[in-house]
Amino acid sequence: MTSANPVTLPLSGFKPQHFQLTVAGKVATVTLNRPEKKNPLTFESYRELTDFFLAAQKEEEVKAIVVTGAGGNFSSGGDVFEIIGPLVAMDTKDLLKFTRMTGELVKTMRACPQPVIAAIDGICAGAGAIVAMASDLRLGTAETKIAFLFNRVGLAGCDMGACAMLPRIIGQGRAAELLYTGRVLKGEEAERWGFLNRLIARENVLAEAQALAAELADGPTFANAMTKRMLEMEWAMSVESAIEAEAVAQALCMQTEDFARAYHAFAEKRKPVFEGN
Repeated sequence: MTSANPVTLPLSGFKPQHFQLTVAGKVATVTLNRPEKKNPLTFESYRELTDFFLAAQKEEEVKAIVVTGAGGNFSSGGDVFEIIGPLVAMDTKDLLKFTRMTGELVKTMRACPQPVIAAIDGICAGAGAIVAMASDLRLGTAETKIAFLFNRVGLAGCDMGACAMLPRIIGQGRAAELLYTGRVLKGEEAERWGFLNRLIARENVLAEAQALAAELADGPTFANAMTKRMLEMEWAMSVESAIEAEAVAQALCMQTEDFARAYHAFAEKRKPVFEGN
């Protein structure tokens, strides 16, 4: 379950073995790339993706990340024969190592300062649905099919943070329905429920996600990272504590050059050019 291909910085120079990576300007695009099997995850791809998002915490050039899948599908989740089969033969100690390892992927996605945008088409199931859930924004298509399938294989729905995060995205009752039944949530319903931020024609969904990522990457990225951090931290805070934490966070942002740039641009009736500092 360990990576033999350590991630190096800058990310533009990293050559992953278990997914595709392209970097254009300040946007990195991660493509799950086993289209013949609907892009399932393996022990190795879990580890390499986790290492990638961990390294992104120290990346200076990439300011936003897009996650997508090849061949018209996002991801079918854990590979039945390469993951689920071996799990049946493991003892409790090794199973716990595995479940903690998969959870680390979500933790690193949430901890990296870059906004993560999922471009979702076709099948988005099991651990694939978790990767989409762990992203900051989700663009999908009418053909998107999202399913948290854990109960279909005899497991609880509480996998990789689903019981904590999914209710905060779509509400407790709707999350309970998906996690108890494992049913498919199709694109239009997923947008109505708030899981998808918007629906895009499938031929444009990746380009739209990359355009949105580029827009965020050209914004005040120090402040964007602070927004992501506070969205994460405030789940466990009282309103009073959250207001105080935001006061401190905003005061820090007011010390940035981007804040001054925005003021001077407004005064001069021009669009600000942010530099992320």
